[in-house]
Amino acid sequence: MTTDSPETLLQFPCEFPIKAMGFGPDFETLVVGIIRQHAPHFGEGAVASRPSKGGKYMAVTVTIQAESRAQLDAIYSALTACPDVLVAL
Repeated sequence: MTTDSPETLLQFPCEFPIKAMGFGPDFETLVVGIIRQHAPHFGEGAVASRPSKGGKYMAVTVTIQAESRAQLDAIYSALTACPDVLVAL
């Protein structure tokens, strides 16, 4: 296990949940596709989604095996660049 830099408390590799909230048809598929570009291998049960109380928005959580801070930064950059993604946590 290594840390990428002194600023991070994460030790890589590690399991890391990524949550995206947004809207649109097939939002879960969209989020999974974006994350899969940077973390191609995650297992069954790694994806969970649920609609908002009013049903307008969808929250998708994908738990990946994060390999580096750069990988996580790339995933968050790609998610926030997508117009259907309102928030990425």
